[in-house]
Amino acid sequence: MTDPNALRPLEAYPSRASTDIRYADLDRQGHVNNAVFATFSEVGRVAFMYDPARPLASEGRSFVIARLQIDFRAELFWPGHVEIGTGVMRVGRSSFTLAQGIFNAGRLVATTEATIVMVDKETRRSTPLPPATVEVLQSLYLADALQE
Repeated sequence: MTDPNALRPLEAYPSRASTDIRYADLDRQGHVNNAVFATFSEVGRVAFMYDPARPLASEGRSFVIARLQIDFRAELFWPGHVEIGTGVMRVGRSSFTLAQGIFNAGRLVATTEATIVMVDKETRRSTPLPPATVEVLQSLYLADALQE
């Protein structure tokens, strides 16, 4: 099965963020440690979910990550910079799935998929996505994503 995330350029993602590669991100082999890719993914997710121009969380609600899948596609070295593209793949009753591409100098170095669940801040249990949140998420679908 072909991974559509591997075929998308950065420009295909409706949300983009960036961050520098730090020397502290390196492992013994001199490349960026695999765990740091989860942090790069988080940079993109947080920029996506908490963009003040289009808030997703309503009063008394927040998000938790339920699943993160990372496919490593190329080594990454310091010094450098990464750009993270993020877009919606699926929207469910109380969760949504994001696809991300992590790029360095135009080269795809990793893809991720993350399932995010909306929770009630008081009970810490999942809660349905409000209609306004669903509307915003639907406007940020990736062009080739499955819309439910």
